[in-house]
Amino acid sequence: MVPAVSASRKGRICAISLCSAVLFAAFLGFFSARWFVSVYGRIGFDSILYTLNSSLGGVEPELLVSYLLKALLPCAVSTALVIYLAFFRPRKKQGKYEGGQRRLTGPVLLCILLALILLCIAAFDCELADYIADQLSDSPLYETYYADPDSVKITFPEKKRNLIYIMLESMETSYLSKELGGAMEENLIPELYDLAAENLCFSNSKASVGGYHTTAGATWTVGSMVAQTAGIPLKTPTEDVNKYGTQGEAFLPGVTTLTNILHDAGYTQALMVGSDIRFGGRDAYFSQHDMDEILDIYTARKDGIIPKDYFVWWGMEDLHLFEYAKQKINTLSKNAEPFAFTMLTVDTHHVGGYQCELCEESVSGETYDQSISCSSRQVADFVEWIQAQPFYENTTVIIVGDHESMDNGYFERMVDEDYQRMIYNCFINPAAKAMRKTGRHWAAIDLFPTTLASIGCTIEGNRLGLGTNLFSGQVTLCEKYGFEVLNDELGKSSDYYEENFWN
Repeated sequence: MVPAVSASRKGRICAISLCSAVLFAAFLGFFSARWFVSVYGRIGFDSILYTLNSSLGGVEPELLVSYLLKALLPCAVSTALVIYLAFFRPRKKQGKYEGGQRRLTGPVLLCILLALILLCIAAFDCELADYIADQLSDSPLYETYYADPDSVKITFPEKKRNLIYIMLESMETSYLSKELGGAMEENLIPELYDLAAENLCFSNSKASVGGYHTTAGATWTVGSMVAQTAGIPLKTPTEDVNKYGTQGEAFLPGVTTLTNILHDAGYTQALMVGSDIRFGGRDAYFSQHDMDEILDIYTARKDGIIPKDYFVWWGMEDLHLFEYAKQKINTLSKNAEPFAFTMLTVDTHHVGGYQCELCEESVSGETYDQSISCSSRQVADFVEWIQAQPFYENTTVIIVGDHESMDNGYFERMVDEDYQRMIYNCFINPAAKAMRKTGRHWAAIDLFPTTLASIGCTIEGNRLGLGTNLFSGQVTLCEKYGFEVLNDELGKSSDYYEENFWN
């Protein structure tokens, strides 16, 4: 006959189980937050919330391993150690409590206190307090300044111009040498510098080559893609976080985007990435906004660009991506309709970038330097190929970074803390002339109308979304209010955003 478990023993088992669960959750939050900040830097809680509620299909395997070793494993070990010390460590008989309840009270209270401390530290690391404060503040920015593309007259030229849009992962002007306005001892991106200097670059300084600000809601790739093509930041819907498009719901269904406008104008459009397009809900956003064709590592396998079982880094490296892009652009250029081709590189993704067979040794010994410089060379070679094609005369090429690099460790080692980092941009063969190129302060939201202007469109009022056509010389919201003020407003909650963009 199995002896009955006493009430005091049941209470002890329940107390230890409860403390184990609470501590595990607290340690997981603590180590996850520390891991996130060490890898990505402080890019805002909204980006974390987005990541938790979107598809992680195709995530780079080393990141998962890093998380398991630096967050999940320490969490399990720490929880086990604290539970052992609190409830199972042998005690001297003289110091032993007499009542079962008294023996539990102290350890349970200490576990709860420790859990609260850990969660508070995690919340601070993830900037949760700032996020909550933003959600409690409603910004009037959209009611005041949002220019609805459906209400703005956009006129295309009689002969529509092709567009090749190259989005470079984590490409900053920080990689320039200090004498050129960058943060490095030597210029890591001489080819990209020459392209920007010889063509058109909207610079934040007096120098001919500069960049743009990273703002709230555009600090990660999908957020920046939304900002660049819709003129708004990507914000989490507060009523239903599953409305990110990756959980079966529509992705910003109330927004008219660049791809919607080009579709209605008769363009054939294609988007190409070297990773899994599902990552972060990119497939949902673009497919639901009239992108005709989306290509990624899986279509590259089917099309014979790489072997059937090929997978490195986030999918395939950029040297294959550029060859795939040439093939697709050649196909698009043979159609009677104008084309718009967008691609996103991946080799300069954190952590440390990917070193392909084209990479060369860096002077600093940093592997990330190798990837950055290699990307610069490959992009220049790709542009040279584009310029040699018969369709180039009637084609605008735009090259932009997506956001600040999240390789936090690299920037702590290589860049002065007070250096203001900016994102790269270059316009080649645009159909518009810029009234002001230097001393411009702008953000990804301004690329929406600027892109249309670059292919010859006339935009009534020179504004779309929250963005301003940079070719017009009209002041941007960043110039009107200053970066800090605009960034704060973009981070705040907005009833207008929720009601009009997510519904």
